[in-house]
Amino acid sequence: QRQTHSQHFERAARARRQAGVHRDTWRTREGEDRSMEAYEEDGPMVEEEEGEVGPIPVQKLESMGIGAADVKKLVEGGIHTVEALAHASKKELTAIKGLSEAKVDKIQKEAWKLVPMGFTTATVIYEQRGEIIQITTGCKDLDNILEGGLETGSITEIYGEFRTGKTQFAHTLCVTCQLPIDHGGGEGKALYIDTEGTFRPQRLVQIAERFGLNGNDVLDNVAYARAHNTDHQTSLLIAAASMMAESRFALVVVDSATALYRTEFNGRGELSVRQIHLGRFLRSLQRLADEFGVAVVVTNQVVAANLDGGSMFAGPTVKPIGGNIMAHASTTRLFFKKGRAENRVAKIICSPSLPERDATFGISPEGVIDAKD
Repeated sequence: QRQTHSQHFERAARARRQAGVHRDTWRTREGEDRSMEAYEEDGPMVEEEEGEVGPIPVQKLESMGIGAADVKKLVEGGIHTVEALAHASKKELTAIKGLSEAKVDKIQKEAWKLVPMGFTTATVIYEQRGEIIQITTGCKDLDNILEGGLETGSITEIYGEFRTGKTQFAHTLCVTCQLPIDHGGGEGKALYIDTEGTFRPQRLVQIAERFGLNGNDVLDNVAYARAHNTDHQTSLLIAAASMMAESRFALVVVDSATALYRTEFNGRGELSVRQIHLGRFLRSLQRLADEFGVAVVVTNQVVAANLDGGSMFAGPTVKPIGGNIMAHASTTRLFFKKGRAENRVAKIICSPSLPERDATFGISPEGVIDAKD
């Protein structure tokens, strides 16, 4: 049964509320189903809903007796929302200059009044999961094995050898995340952290033409940063949180998450330090996913699987780097490999809800497409 105009946006608003998408508004044509033409004409804006949805700005605490000076310190320390404040550890907050342990206790106590931190029922979680926004990959078979597309609010890791389509996949998502929800998009902006220098904006323009979007608008809606070292890569997430508190984002891409770690930390003597640093970076990414409801996509490099003395003829020939830290941080893990001609094969390696299966997709000037025979 077809949804009415108001029913669609009521459901979309609930999905944004549960996914933590920021409070922007979309203009729509009263009494009509929203079409792609309406989206292109009006831009990514939504009907205004009664009440506010999305993350709560940390400035809200000023109305609850917290001083403006303390709120300013929180913002300067990278805490932009009440959710981030409620979820942060006391150790992290006391590290912010000017905040004592007693003051942190008082501020967090107020934050916990606004953010639920206790138990709920599986029924509530089930209903929320049913309204999670999913972003299309551009390939029907790939969307099918992912049961709708890339999930928001979680981390998806993509690993594989060079020239298997990881970066092209990321570029395609930067465009599809800007589509309307009823066209498989997330109606939000994209944020791209590039560690290898492989970002090409002209590819976004080509892919935008395929989906009937204005190339300049698509480029304006992608925030790009080049990371030069692992500390810089981590600090960019603080800037990202600030941007997401001001505008609505649907996607965060890190391409690749491990390249800089691989070159900066050498040998077994630095392995522990590397893994701790990488773990903190991935934890920060998960917080962005939880706090703002964005889909986080990280690409990962591989190493030969038989370097540890195992048999060359048993099991996979390559394995992702990052070890168990990377494996546990990813909600969904996809393995990309080369197929025939311009086709590639994506296999679900690990997921809490999806079975292990694979799909074939193609790569063209229009990005990720259905596989060619």
